[in-house]
Amino acid sequence: MDRTAFGSGVRDALPVIVGIVPFGLVAGVAAVDAGFSLPQAVGLSVFVFAGAAQLATLSLVERGAPFVAVVATALAINLRMGLYSATIAPHFRKYETRWRALLSYLLIDEAFALALTAYRERDVDPRWYYLGAAGALWATWQVTTVLGVLLGTGVPDAWGLEFAVPLVFLGLLVPAIRSAPHLLAAVAAAAVAVYGAGWPFNLGLLVGTAVGVLTGLLAGAVRR
Repeated sequence: MDRTAFGSGVRDALPVIVGIVPFGLVAGVAAVDAGFSLPQAVGLSVFVFAGAAQLATLSLVERGAPFVAVVATALAINLRMGLYSATIAPHFRKYETRWRALLSYLLIDEAFALALTAYRERDVDPRWYYLGAAGALWATWQVTTVLGVLLGTGVPDAWGLEFAVPLVFLGLLVPAIRSAPHLLAAVAAAAVAVYGAGWPFNLGLLVGTAVGVLTGLLAGAVRR
C-alpha cells in the first residue's frame, strides 16, 4: 500500500466532501419521502452509488412511475460513466481484474475529476490515490445517506440542501477548464442539458454530455 498516495487522495477529497454531505442528506430524505425503509435506502445507496441517478430514481418511485421507466432513467443518467471509464482506464491497465472491478465500482463524477487532475499534475500511484479519494467519498456518501434517512422529513426546507448538488459539480468543473476547447465543451454541454431538462428519461443530461465531448474534440482538432 502506498500510504502517501492514499493520504493525498483523501486530503484532496476533503473539500468535495463538504458538498457531498448535504447531497447525501438530501438522498436519504428523498428515500424516506419515496417510502423506503432504512435497509432499502442503504441497499440502493450501496448498489447504485450515484447521487444523480439515486435522486432521479427516488423521485420516479415516489410518483409511482413504472419499473421500466425507473431503470431506464437510472441507466441513461449513468451512461456518462462509460465516457469516464474510457478516459481513466489507461491509468489502471496494469492492475489485476479484481482491482479494476473495485476501482470501477467507486467511479463517480467527483472521483474521476480528482483523479484525472492529480494524474496530470503529479507523480502519484494511480491505484492508491484513487482508492483514497474515491473511498473517502464512498464512505461519506453512505454515512450521510443513512443520516438523511434517520432525520427523514425533519430536515427543514429552509436549509436548502438541494442547492449543494450543483455547487459540488461547479467546484469540480471550473478548475478543470484549462483551455478554449475545455470552455467550449463545458458551455455546449451545459446549454444542451439545460435545454433538454424536460426531456423524458433525463436524456438532456446524456445528450448534453455527448455534445460536450464532441465539441471539445472538434475544438481541439481545429486548434491543432
